[in-house]
Amino acid sequence: MKLSHFQFNLPEELLAEFPSENRDESRLMVVHRKTGEIEHKMFKDIIDYFDDGDVMVLNNTKVFPARLYGNKEKTGARIEVFLLRELNAEQRLWDVLVDPARKIRIGNKLYFGDDDSLVAEVIDNTTSRGRTLRFLYDGSYEEFREKLIELGETPIPKYINREVTPEDAERYQTIYAKEEGAVAAPTAGLHFSKHLMKRLEIKGVDFAEVTLHVGLGTFNPVEVEDLSKHKMDSEEMVVTQEACDIINGAKAKKKKVCCIGTTSMRAMESTVSSMRTLNPYSGWTNKFIYPPYDFSLADAMVSNFHTPKSTLLMMVSAFCGHDLMKKAYEIAIKEKYKFYSYGDAMLIL
Repeated sequence: MKLSHFQFNLPEELLAEFPSENRDESRLMVVHRKTGEIEHKMFKDIIDYFDDGDVMVLNNTKVFPARLYGNKEKTGARIEVFLLRELNAEQRLWDVLVDPARKIRIGNKLYFGDDDSLVAEVIDNTTSRGRTLRFLYDGSYEEFREKLIELGETPIPKYINREVTPEDAERYQTIYAKEEGAVAAPTAGLHFSKHLMKRLEIKGVDFAEVTLHVGLGTFNPVEVEDLSKHKMDSEEMVVTQEACDIINGAKAKKKKVCCIGTTSMRAMESTVSSMRTLNPYSGWTNKFIYPPYDFSLADAMVSNFHTPKSTLLMMVSAFCGHDLMKKAYEIAIKEKYKFYSYGDAMLIL
């Protein structure tokens, strides 16, 4: 498969700026791989496709308020700092992106907050926009982390061309988010409401939680025509023994396993044995899934509608079948489904 196979024209008005009023009332396209049938439903109708003993695999990562705005010493220029990952807790070292990057050099200091209560020093360049910062803060580590949360804002994607609202702090987070570490939400999970989870539970559907901390690499454009040459950024992940027991148990009983989102699928496929069972794992993954690909465990998958040429679209294509995926996306555009993080969902069976 080539990069050009994943190009399509996406009208700008289909990029969702806001989430649907109620989480579980976004639209749901249901795609049947065996028959090619496509249905149009609401997300809460997903319950009709699952039975007692089936398992949904959730990514329980939690988005932290990763976007900070500071001022450069002397010039006072406003600089956006996007926290990517903590490198050293004791020394308060962070891997970040800065914008505009050309103004930020090693040795520069940045001041945050109206009272400049948090200061950071640039100690290294990592990429064209990447820097390593050392934060200087008088207080304990817990107080420092609280300060980051107080000063940071919800990192809604850049294409959403509006100010962050207080609502985003809640809606750009799944209701089952637990493990802090993501800089972007696992968006397929945003459609689940407490009420829908309860109804699924009553029906006997089990939930297995994995953790994959979504990094900005998820959104990095693929710049090579030959997909085998694309390198994914590494993301931290954890699959517990408990999750393995639930998923392997369901497979043994011939029950359905449904991945909620591309991130839980990547986590599972990163630690599957040659016997097609899931193994516990804690570490990093840079697994890139694109067609053709033989999936080991999942029978179904929920995913949002993705942008052209994205690695997320490539995984959906691998799972759905490329021609059927293209047909589904053509229908989604015609039917004005909403795309991307706050958009509508697709269930592939």
